[in-house]
Amino acid sequence: MNQPIDELRALLTSPQKVVITMHRDPDADAMGSSLGWALYLEKKGHSVTIISPTDIAVNLLWMPTAERVLTYEGSKSRPKECKEIINDATLVCCLDFSAISRLKELGRWVNEAQATKLLVDHHIEPETFADIMVWDTEAAATAQLIYQIITEIDGPDFFDVPMAECLYAGIMTDTGSFRHGNTTPEVHLAVAGLMRTGFEVNKVHRMIFDNSPLLRTKLLGHVLSENLHVLPEYRTAYMTLTAAELEKYKSGTGDTDGIVNYGLQIEDVVMSALFIERKGEVKISFRSFGEFSVRDLANAHFNGGGHRNASGGRTTMSLADTVALFIKFLPFYKAQLLSVEK
Repeated sequence: MNQPIDELRALLTSPQKVVITMHRDPDADAMGSSLGWALYLEKKGHSVTIISPTDIAVNLLWMPTAERVLTYEGSKSRPKECKEIINDATLVCCLDFSAISRLKELGRWVNEAQATKLLVDHHIEPETFADIMVWDTEAAATAQLIYQIITEIDGPDFFDVPMAECLYAGIMTDTGSFRHGNTTPEVHLAVAGLMRTGFEVNKVHRMIFDNSPLLRTKLLGHVLSENLHVLPEYRTAYMTLTAAELEKYKSGTGDTDGIVNYGLQIEDVVMSALFIERKGEVKISFRSFGEFSVRDLANAHFNGGGHRNASGGRTTMSLADTVALFIKFLPFYKAQLLSVEK
């Protein structure tokens, strides 16, 4: 990491007009790393604007300065202003994504921007659109990489409570509250460093996981009672959500996050999938245990990718046809699924 950090350190010695952006439908790591990085850069005297390609989930709006994030498309979209700010930037920071396509329509303006581009990410096979790349697939979260960057440039005492809350949220969620196999000693050391600021750890967990609208909880109950299917011969569970069901429960951005994980709570299940019918596409979330790579499955069949045990994909087929395609491919993965130790 030394060379890109040295380049970044040199760049930040003079005031920059910074744009920070993240992947579509941002999760807690995308938001937390972006907000934490923005707070750091402003503390250093830089001018910062944060732009999300799409709306932000309600359970992430508590994060410090989240209210100032601009959205390119969505309920409060400001595309013209976003384009102008990107064109005027001297540094564009791309956090928690490795492909321009993850920005949807916003990606065009980021790609064409004349500003220096910084990529900070932990997903595999990043595209080479950035001038400076801080990239490490061994990192559990992009927020962990932001912690490491700040520590290397300004030391462990530079963090304050708002920065720590944002970065902790990203690390906590991307490790499954420190349950996943990506929870390394380095993760705990980063969290320990953040906790020295004195922020309230329980508050962060509570605001993300214990702050759901009533209808979101009812939606979860409906999925688990009516739309959960288990295929024991493949040690696989899958769930579906139609557009009509989303409308019935007034589902908003982020309301379906985490539902796919419930499939893995079932005895002997090692892969879980959630299929969601949205405008013109079906969005798919995959989760797995152990050595079985849902990233490979998503990449091979569903135009997706991500991490070995947490990935996503999309199709333009109907919901029924997408599920049928998924089931069709399961026999090819049967031996791998049966060999996983749970």
